[in-house]
Amino acid sequence: MKTIEELEAFLTIPSDGLVKDIAGLEGDIMIAGVGGKMGPTLAKLVKKAVDRSGVEKVVYGVSRFSAGSLRQELEDAGIKTIVADLLNEADLESLPDVKNIIFMAGNKFGTVGNEHFTWAMNTYLPGRFAERFPDSRIVAFSTGNVYPFIDVISSHCSEHHPVNPVGEYAQSCLGRERVLTYFAHKNQTEMLFFRLNYAIDLRYGVLLEVARQVQEGCPIDLTMGNVNVIWQGDANEYAIRSLLHVDSPPKILNVTGPETISVRWLAGEFGRRFGKEPVFIGEEQKTALLNDASQAHKLFGYPKVTIQQMIDMTADWVLGGGHTYDKPTHFQERQGAF
Repeated sequence: MKTIEELEAFLTIPSDGLVKDIAGLEGDIMIAGVGGKMGPTLAKLVKKAVDRSGVEKVVYGVSRFSAGSLRQELEDAGIKTIVADLLNEADLESLPDVKNIIFMAGNKFGTVGNEHFTWAMNTYLPGRFAERFPDSRIVAFSTGNVYPFIDVISSHCSEHHPVNPVGEYAQSCLGRERVLTYFAHKNQTEMLFFRLNYAIDLRYGVLLEVARQVQEGCPIDLTMGNVNVIWQGDANEYAIRSLLHVDSPPKILNVTGPETISVRWLAGEFGRRFGKEPVFIGEEQKTALLNDASQAHKLFGYPKVTIQQMIDMTADWVLGGGHTYDKPTHFQERQGAF
């Protein structure tokens, strides 16, 4: 694929399983925080699945929409947009009562030096949101960063593994889960915590960062020597279908691909495609942030886009000068300073 239009068309193809689940899901759907990296394609995927299912549902997208043409783009796709600053009480109260909510609002990058805002977005706001929507089903995006680093040759962190977040971003995300759990107990609100790492879109992500480093001859830090990744389209589908798996107390679901990806191997794969020898610094540590997503795969099937497909598409995108976001993942970070 060569264009953003082709990429987004591929990212938003609803599977038969998604269409079936949407048909059986009662009520409208709201995506809170739709303006982030994953939100726009998730909203479009929902709308396409609704249209294919033949059911009547409104798909809402909530964001500040402070810049760019995203609001018009979503409206053109049939999504009803709502301009709101969710930290503003009046805006929060003005939102429509919706049965199904995918909560994506949060803050990660820029946490250092602005910790108070990260805690407000990641911990305080979810509690206010849960108070506003006690009768909704809520799938709340979280992160695999709530887990500790684990030995790369051991069993990876399952949903039952004790949490031990490193750094204030990860701590605030665990705070989000704890506060939401309080309101789930208080109001019997059904929820699911969507512990994701790392989603891949050709415009951002671990694969793009490694590919560009190889192409540009930049040294690749091997200290975080292994990662998990999943195609963004698959992660979005899992999130939508998770609305049928909420529970009270909340269900926890790890979301990533099935492989443990060696960063050294990944760089070598791009090196072969680019005809360049990767440059490395550092040595692989014995531990990494690695999660076991076998429960998600049991519920929804293995991701449809494989790691080799992702590598091929990313290589073609980089060679073709495809548009990218200036939003590095900082997957190499081992001290939790984002």
